[in-house]
Amino acid sequence: MHVILQKNIRIMKKIKIGLILFLAVVVLSCRTDVPGITTIYIVRHAEKDVSDHKNQDPELSVEGRERAEALAGRLKRIKLDAAFGTKYKRTSQTAFLCAKNSNIEIQTYDAHDFRGITELVKTKHRGQKILIVGHSNTVLELVEAFGASRPLAVLSDDDYDFLFELKIDSKGKAELKTQHYGKAHHSSTIN
Repeated sequence: MHVILQKNIRIMKKIKIGLILFLAVVVLSCRTDVPGITTIYIVRHAEKDVSDHKNQDPELSVEGRERAEALAGRLKRIKLDAAFGTKYKRTSQTAFLCAKNSNIEIQTYDAHDFRGITELVKTKHRGQKILIVGHSNTVLELVEAFGASRPLAVLSDDDYDFLFELKIDSKGKAELKTQHYGKAHHSSTIN
């Protein structure tokens, strides 16, 4: 009986050591420096004031300010790590409330330097939540630059309510979710 008891104790010790080794491998494989999902919200600037056709840098219209508020409301539960707009007022005004809610400054990017903004996000903002406000002729190009397929052939001058949510995993695979926000204002349809 004593011999059987000692055998069982040795077996239990081996099982215990095996479990400890297994748990050590599991813990070590869960490294904290592996970046998580990068989430990028891409929108076209809200409606601009078109009363002065000569003004190349108009402010948002009343409808545009309402849309900017709707965007901030839509993203209010999300703590953004960075927000980007172009040199034009309408993009920074669209992003302003979102940036304010997250206590961040809006950074300026070159609207047509798709490689530059994608590299910046991939290197400095990996695993973070980002808002990028662009223009009708740059938003879909940004979506493609981050590795997703265009959900629309073109973004028309009437398309203001699209919200493109990109999730990029640590291997660079992009997943796109296309949504609308605020008051409906689009003429294009999703492919």
